[in-house]
This record gives sequence, structure tokens and C-alpha cells, in this order.
Amino acid sequence: MITKEQIADAYKQIQDEICAGLEFSDGKGKFEEESWTREGGGGGRTRIIQHGNIIEKGGVNFSAVEGKLPESIQKAFGVNEDDFFATGVSIVIHPNHPWIPIIHMNIRYFEMASDSGKELRWFGGGIDLTPHYVIDEDARFFHQSLKDTCNKFNSDFYYKFKQWADDYFFIKHRSETRGIGGIFYDRLNPESTNLEWDEIFEFSKAVGRTFLPIYTELILRNKDKPFEQQHKKWQYQRRSRYVEFNLVYDAGTKFGLETNGRVESILMSMPPRANWEYDFKPKPGSEEEKTLALLKKGINWI
Repeated sequence: MITKEQIADAYKQIQDEICAGLEFSDGKGKFEEESWTREGGGGGRTRIIQHGNIIEKGGVNFSAVEGKLPESIQKAFGVNEDDFFATGVSIVIHPNHPWIPIIHMNIRYFEMASDSGKELRWFGGGIDLTPHYVIDEDARFFHQSLKDTCNKFNSDFYYKFKQWADDYFFIKHRSETRGIGGIFYDRLNPESTNLEWDEIFEFSKAVGRTFLPIYTELILRNKDKPFEQQHKKWQYQRRSRYVEFNLVYDAGTKFGLETNGRVESILMSMPPRANWEYDFKPKPGSEEEKTLALLKKGINWI
């Protein structure tokens, strides 16, 4: 049986791999690390990269926290237990180039000791892409890469987790998706997957290691494309939607804040700048209008 220590160690290694790969792809930016401890138990490694050739701001964070679960989270989970352990890697990258997309990834593990002595545990995570401009061939590449990873473990995973992502990353008050989705999953255990614990763990690591080849390819495809001020204006407008989702709906943000997590680490997902232009309307037939038309659930990208 895999242990929480083994899971945390593997996630640390994935954090190291991704940070090294992003620094190489950017060519200028370097991660700065801040180790922190959580009052109540555990801590983490916050790694932030800023002002790079490509990455304007990004975070690749690891945490492993434990202690007493707040009553509000107990109610949300539908449990009466309060001793928990949670570990994971969380990534958000905001590029300075409007043709390179925002990307988010999270892999996580959670366990809780129950009063009856039975252990409650599960894996969660996913990857989703938020292009400022939707590029069809990039969307196909992204989703095909996720499907290939999922198919190594269960041929149903991609379609199930894609729909989950479409539903989760939906800005209800705007009636639009945050981006082009990806995969999202939660509470994976042997009962819900027909996999053993070690196989679910391998899937979690595989999702984590899918991030770097996907994003480095998207950077290479788009980093030399020219852009004008109108493209930057649209980029900041799209960033504002990202902020709205994270602050209003994102479960990870809420969990971090309600479990007394480190605020700076939790809110590292915020872009360095964003615009909220009042009642913005794209020009008919423009690339901006095309992108808005594709921000909806249920698109078969591949």
C-alpha cells in the first residue's frame, strides 16, 4: 500500500522536473523558492517565476498539510471527521504573449481518519487550458495529449474527465467556459475507477508529467508570432475572466483559504494585471469574436 509520504515525495520530484523544464523553455526567468509552514501542521514550497522572456508570472507550488479539518469543509465533504492530510502540486502560468495560453494543472491526494477507524482517501486533479485566442490545431494537440495519457489507464477516463472539466471550469455568471477545458477529476479511489491504489497513483503522476511536454510545445508554436496592442488588450480582458472564476468558484482556492493556508501561495494564480472594460463587445468577424464563440461546453476538439 502506498503511503502519504511516498505520494508527497513523488509530487516534490514532479515539482522539480517542471520548474527545471519551464526555466529552460523560458530562457531567462528563474524560480524563486519560499518554504513555509502551516500553523496546525505541514507546509510547502512556493516557487514563483516572473518577468521572463515568455512567462510574465507563474507558480509551481507543492504543499503537504495536515491537522484538524474546519467544520465548513467537513460539511462540504459530508463527513464528521476532522483529522486530515493533503498534498499536491498546483501550477498556473500567465505568459506575456497573447498567442500563448494560460495553463493550469493540479494533482493532489487527500486522506482523512474517521472515527470508526476506516480511512477515507482519494486522488484528484487535472489540466485545463485558457487561450486568449483559441487556435484550432493547438486545441486538438492539447486534448489529444490528455486523451493519450488517460488511455494508458482507462479508455473511459478522457471522455468522463473532459465533461467534468467542461462543467467545473464554467463561469456561470458569464455563461461561458474559462477556456477550452481539459480534464478534471476528483475523489478517485478503487471503487470509482476499478483500479488499484498504486495504479491511481501512477495515473496521478502521469497527469503531472503530461504538463511539461504540452506547454513547452505550445510555447514553441506561438512565441515568435507577432502581436499588436489590440491583442494585449484582449489578453488582459481574458485574464479578468480567469480571476473571476478563481475567486468565485474554484474549490482549491476556497479549501486553501478555509484551512488557513498561506494566502500568497493560494492566490499565486492571479495574473499580474487584468482589465475589466465595461460591457466589452468584440468586432464582428474578429479573432476575439471567434474565441468567444468557442467558450462553451461540449465541443469535441479531437
